[in-house]
Amino acid sequence: MNRKKLQKLADSLCKTARHFNKFEVECLIKLFNNLGVEPSERHAVVGLDRNSFRNILHVTFGMTDDMIMDRVFRAFDKDNDSCVSVTEWVEGLSIFLRGTLEEKIKYCFDVYDLNSDGYISREEMFHMLKNSLLKQPSEEDPDEGIKDLVEITLKKMDYDHDGKLSYADFEKAVRDENLLLEAFGPCLPDMKCGMAFEAQAFQDSSDL
Repeated sequence: MNRKKLQKLADSLCKTARHFNKFEVECLIKLFNNLGVEPSERHAVVGLDRNSFRNILHVTFGMTDDMIMDRVFRAFDKDNDSCVSVTEWVEGLSIFLRGTLEEKIKYCFDVYDLNSDGYISREEMFHMLKNSLLKQPSEEDPDEGIKDLVEITLKKMDYDHDGKLSYADFEKAVRDENLLLEAFGPCLPDMKCGMAFEAQAFQDSSDL
């Protein structure tokens, strides 16, 4: 990508990815291009496919839960073309790394709403909690413990008592208790990984 094209793209992305300055946006565009994202004969769209993206989540941000990584991919892939474009990459990272509490609440809710129906249901909570909890070798049926946990969670977060979490329920619960933001599994980078990624990505180097 030539300099002029890069500048133009960076200018436009600065407006939508508000948490990055122009230099940082340029670094992220270069990093994206460095990930070997090329249109191929088969695939005309330039972007990161699910596997490449999950690899970044796993290696760079230490994520291990397949279900959550898949949902993070979908949260970044706004146009649902199974590919994260450079725009989706920069705009997604803006929230992923530096989002406001409000942006992160919206992002986490979208990740946890597995079937995108606008609610986090009992079944969705069960699947996510089952995935994120370590299997304990015990006599008891582990599913029972998870069901209990789902009920406890609903008691704490389901303000309108309809047996599922709406966005309003989730937002109110997280604003009351910030630790509930990632209640159903880690879908944001921890501070250490986030800082390491930024330090690496934003070094002032023209040969990126």
